[in-house]
Amino acid sequence: MNLEKSYEYFQPEKVDGNRRLHIVGCGSVGSALAENLVRCGLTRFTLWDFDQVEPHNLANQMFRERDVKRNKAEALLDLLCEINPEVRAVTKIKTGGWQGEKLSGYIFLCVDSIELRRKIVEQHLYDPNVLGVFDFRTRLEDAQHYAADWGDPNQKEALLRSMDFSHEEAAEETPTSACGTTLGVCPTVRAICAIGAANFMNFVKGRVFKTVIILDVFNCGILSFDAVKPEIHEEPDNPLPF
Repeated sequence: MNLEKSYEYFQPEKVDGNRRLHIVGCGSVGSALAENLVRCGLTRFTLWDFDQVEPHNLANQMFRERDVKRNKAEALLDLLCEINPEVRAVTKIKTGGWQGEKLSGYIFLCVDSIELRRKIVEQHLYDPNVLGVFDFRTRLEDAQHYAADWGDPNQKEALLRSMDFSHEEAAEETPTSACGTTLGVCPTVRAICAIGAANFMNFVKGRVFKTVIILDVFNCGILSFDAVKPEIHEEPDNPLPF
């Protein structure tokens, strides 16, 4: 892949050699995030998703009409390989979704279930093979992104505390249609994924990164908190439950 436009700014080999990028959930956030990262020259992904592409997914996910009824991880791999064919040789797909497997490197939490995200964090809380965890939560017009350096106990605990709510509580705060379909639009997804990808690049480059980013896309508002060591930064009073 020709990286002439970006290589001077970001060198993908800085992602610590053979460290993997685990994208857990390949729907709206996972597919858009992966597209951002592969255009930065990153190739070594593991894509986790058990779900199939449905026609309504095309409104806010990266998939195309020809992907309908395909597994999302498989379809996303093909999409990424259209951008950079080198991805296929080093990327793994897990069409059963995450079932308790041990992860390492960088973990991107892009699933709908807060219980599953919490379980992944708890299982890897003291795993020295994890370098960083990046969490994404979207609603209709707003979204949140959380990041934690896994070498910093305060950041890990802060991320875990931000997940202290149930799926039912999240559902109550999530806009739905009259038919009960969860509402979501492309601009919200693309905006938080672009910001999250940039935050990850800052993390890899050793620059100051944000541990919390709260984005109100349609009102063009953003609130963020820098990573602070060794003390825990001040958390927002009411983290969005999604």
